[in-house]
Amino acid sequence: MSISNEDHERIAIAIHSAEAKTSGEIVCVLARTSTHTTALPIFISAVAALAVPWLLVTFTEMTVHRMLSMQILAFIVLLIFFSLSRVRVALMPPKVRRAIAHHAALEQFKSRGIGRRKDRSGILIFVSLAERYARIIADDEIAARVPQSKWQAAIDALVSHMRDGRIADGFITAINACGNELAQHFPRTATSKDARPDRIYLI
Repeated sequence: MSISNEDHERIAIAIHSAEAKTSGEIVCVLARTSTHTTALPIFISAVAALAVPWLLVTFTEMTVHRMLSMQILAFIVLLIFFSLSRVRVALMPPKVRRAIAHHAALEQFKSRGIGRRKDRSGILIFVSLAERYARIIADDEIAARVPQSKWQAAIDALVSHMRDGRIADGFITAINACGNELAQHFPRTATSKDARPDRIYLI
C-alpha cells in the first residue's frame, strides 16, 4: 500500500482544518513496518543451516569442503528470505507484532516531540502496515479528559478504510474525529500556534 501526492495533500488539508479549531496538535505517521530490528531471521537461518551438513552426509557423498560451502550458501539464502518484511512479520505471534508496533508508536510520540507541549494536548495517529496495527496516542491532559472509547471509534473507522486499501481516507476520518474531540477540550485561541508542518510522516 502507498499514498499518492494527492493523498498527501488531502491529509495535509485535513490536519490544517482540524487544527484550525483547536490549540491541540495532530501528528500522523505511516510506517511500512515496525519490525526493522529482530534477531528471528538470523536465528531461524542459522538453525536451518546447521542441519544442512547432516542432511548432505546422510543423502549424498559430497566432500566436506563442498558441504561447508552449501551450508554458508543456505544460510545466506535463508537469511535474505526470512528478512523480507512480510515473511519476518508472518513468523511472529500476533501479540509480539502488536507489542513491537506499539513500541514503535511510543518512539514516534517521543521523537516527534508531541509530549513536550505545555498544555499536553498533542495526539499521534500511528499506522504500521506490515503489522496491521493502528493506534491513537493522546498526551496526558487529553487522555484525562477523553475516554478511550472515543479514540477506539476513530481507530475502528481508520482500520475499516484501510482494509479496503483507502489509507488516506482512513487517516482523514481519524483526523476529523480527533480534531472534533480536541476542539471540545482545547479550543483554538488567539495565541495558539502550530509547532509542526501539516503533513503525514512516512517511515
